Amino acid sequence: MRSPLSDKIIEVKPSGIRKFFDIVSEMEDAISLGVGEPDFDTPWHIRDEGIYSLEKGKTFYTSNAGLKELKIEISNYIERRQNIRYDFNKEVLVTVGGSEAIDVALRCMLNPGEEVIIPEPCYVSYVPCTKMADGVPVIINLKNENRFRLTPEELEAAITDKTKVLILAFPNNPTGAIMEKEDLEKIAEIVIKHDIFVISDEIYSELTYGSEHISIAALPGMKERTIMINGFSKAYAMTGWRLGYACGPEEIISQMVKLHQFAIMCAPTTSQYAAVEALKNGDSDVEEMREAYNQRRRYLIHAFEEMGLPCFEPGGAFYVFPCIKEFGMTSEEFAIRFLEEEKVAVVPGTAFGDCGEGFLRISYAYSLDNLKVAIGRLSDFVKRLREQGK
Repeated sequence: MRSPLSDKIIEVKPSGIRKFFDIVSEMEDAISLGVGEPDFDTPWHIRDEGIYSLEKGKTFYTSNAGLKELKIEISNYIERRQNIRYDFNKEVLVTVGGSEAIDVALRCMLNPGEEVIIPEPCYVSYVPCTKMADGVPVIINLKNENRFRLTPEELEAAITDKTKVLILAFPNNPTGAIMEKEDLEKIAEIVIKHDIFVISDEIYSELTYGSEHISIAALPGMKERTIMINGFSKAYAMTGWRLGYACGPEEIISQMVKLHQFAIMCAPTTSQYAAVEALKNGDSDVEEMREAYNQRRRYLIHAFEEMGLPCFEPGGAFYVFPCIKEFGMTSEEFAIRFLEEEKVAVVPGTAFGDCGEGFLRISYAYSLDNLKVAIGRLSDFVKRLREQGK
C-alpha cells in the first residue's frame, strides 16, 4: 500500500519542547520549567464574562473574522499602545491563538519557492509552517554577543531575489531578547529597500521590563507591509482559551479571513466575549503579572551570577537562556542528565534552532517558590559537574 502521508509532513520534526514536557509528566516529584504557560489563573472578571456569555446562550458562530465588539477593542488597544490605527472591519482577524495567525499568514503570502527569513533561536512553529506553505526557510543564527538581536548586517546578508517575508519575534521566545526602536528602524530601512514583508509576532508585547515594546508596524512605511500577530495567552493568562489575532493591510487580511473561513469557521465564541472584557478592563491584571514576572526574572539573573553560569539579562517575555557550554555537553545531554539526576525539566536550546546549542531555555512563568527549589537543584548539579571535571 502506498504511503498515506505527504512528504512535507514526514520531514517536519516534532516539537523539542513537548518531548521534555511528556517525560516530566510521568516523573514523580519533578519540577517543570519547560512550558511557556503562565502559572496565574485567568483573572476572575475575564472568566466571569465568559461564564456570563454561556449563561445567556451566546454559543453561536461569530462572523468569520471575529466578534465585532472584539475587533473594535483590538483596534482600540493597538491604537492606545502603539499609536497605530487599524480598521476593525477590514484589517483585523480573530484567530485560534497566535499560532493559527502565523500559519494562515504564511499560507496566504507565499508562493512555492519563495523565501522566509527566520532569525533563530525562535518559536518552534515558524520553520514547519513555512515548509507546509511551500516556502523556503532561510535561517539567521542570532548571536549571544548581540544579545540575540537581529542586526541589519545579518538581515542584509540573508536577502536574495526570492526573499518574500521576514519573521520578527520580539520579545523573543526562547531568549527573552527585545528589539528597541533604533534597532527596528535599521531593519525597517532594509525591509523597505528590498520590498519585503514582515510577520511580527508580538505575543509577549505586554511583558517587557525597563522599556516599552515598540512594533515595527508603527514605523514610517511599515504598517502597509507588516502583519502584526498577538493574542491573549501570555499577557492575560488565557492559554486554554485559544485566542489570538492578526492585524495588517486589507489586501492580506481579506485573504487570511477566507482561508480561516474554510479551515476554522471562527474562533471560540465564549473566548471572544471574555477577551472583550480583558482588553477593556485588564490593564491592572497585566501590570500585576508583569511585576511578578520581573521579580522572578531578577531572582534568576542573580542566582545565575552566584553560580557562575553566564546569562545575559532578558528584556522581555518570561524566559532566560543561560549558557552551559563550559560543561562540554550538548544542550540535550545536559537537559536529560539534569532531569534524570535532579528531577527538573528545562528545554535544550536546540529545540529552537541549531544556534541554540550550548544554551537552555528556562521559563519563569512559575511560582517563585518552585523556582527557588529548581534553581537550588541546578546549583547543586552545576557544582557537581564542575567537581567531576576537575
